[in-house]
Amino acid sequence: MNIIIVGAGDIGFSLAKRLAYEKHNISIIESEQERFKYVEQALDAQVLLGHGADFKLLHQAGVEHADLLIAVSDQDEVNIMAAMAAKEAGCKKTLARVSNPQYLSSKAYLNADKLGIDTLLHPESIVAKGAVRLLRQSAASDIIEFADGQLVLLGIHLDANCPILRLPLREISAQYSQFPFRITAIQRKDFTKIPGGDDILMPNDHIFVVLDRENIPQLLKMVGKHNISLERIMILGGGQIGYLIANELEDNHQVKIVESNVEKSYTLAERLDRSMVIHGDGRDINLLALEGIIDMDAFIAVTGDDETNIITCLMAKHLRVPRIISLINKPDYAPIIPTIGIDAFVSKQSLVVSGILKFIRQGEIVSIASIPGVEAEIIELIAQPGSKITKKPILKIAFPQNALLGGVIRGDQIIIPTGNTQIVAGDKVVVFALPGAVKKVEKLFS
Repeated sequence: MNIIIVGAGDIGFSLAKRLAYEKHNISIIESEQERFKYVEQALDAQVLLGHGADFKLLHQAGVEHADLLIAVSDQDEVNIMAAMAAKEAGCKKTLARVSNPQYLSSKAYLNADKLGIDTLLHPESIVAKGAVRLLRQSAASDIIEFADGQLVLLGIHLDANCPILRLPLREISAQYSQFPFRITAIQRKDFTKIPGGDDILMPNDHIFVVLDRENIPQLLKMVGKHNISLERIMILGGGQIGYLIANELEDNHQVKIVESNVEKSYTLAERLDRSMVIHGDGRDINLLALEGIIDMDAFIAVTGDDETNIITCLMAKHLRVPRIISLINKPDYAPIIPTIGIDAFVSKQSLVVSGILKFIRQGEIVSIASIPGVEAEIIELIAQPGSKITKKPILKIAFPQNALLGGVIRGDQIIIPTGNTQIVAGDKVVVFALPGAVKKVEKLFS
């Protein structure tokens, strides 16, 4: 595909890197000189300096023959103008990132339909939903839902006292055959492996397991963990993400939200019905103590500053708050978060890139996700009539190395596949794949 990306910040850069790896033709427009120089040296792509909605630059990027324009700069107006101009010039599909939620309403004067843009993406909503999922599955470091939540992929960090350490995966499966599950990947330090039956689990491994939602309690018992009941939740940061999290939780939880800006604090108090809004500096441990952080079941930091989020999460961990979650905006922090005692994190970059990849790969692909710090994709595909994947049982299909079938949704039925499972046309299949195997997997299903 010929793809133009407007904005080479963390999201645009990560997306361009992923798409270039998959051999798409990428053109990038970036307005900041220093960032332009960095991206030009770092990526094998056409990189242009200037305003994303400059028609001369769009023409230079080949907009008339582009399959897709993705505008993900940090300015709504630039993104919208670039997408509108691209559509007018003949670009087949357009996507624009927006921070103002008013654009998303079907009743808005300017929404996607009226602007002529195929999709508007609101990162703050995506991040807030990801954070809420992690709060509701308190033993997991990651959670991705498929088939409206019937099938889930959980990320779990294994402690030194985990009961299934140093056992081959085939032995674990046999020992716990009363409920079906599939360990689809093991992350050990910086290395991600798609495992086989002879692989063993070690302390500090980060595993990714696909299973029926109903079997989560049994899985947690198997790995020596359990979900904590989170009734009292403190949120640091009253921006859009903090507001959306509080708004989602306040009906069934006791929510406190700390915001340093006085005007934002008053606005939050007006918009939230049951949450307690606290005006103050969340980095002040005396303030947090005064507001009862020691009695909280969960602390989640979602300010726009990664360092503030990480430091306050470590303070909460020191005070023994049971569940700690941090927002990270800079992808470089992703690998270190699990090593410093923070239970889980939400990565704006990763979640937004996953949403964009889903938009790009419409058709046989129902959804796509990625995990921060893990060079892999989790894909939900539909098996097409006559596709290779439907011809034989899985065991007899030359499935790509570095890819693994995790689960099958057949109507209302959830199937955790074995080698004898036969995929049929119309099945939704969840596959965990390293980037080099993605296209090979797609071919099996088309």
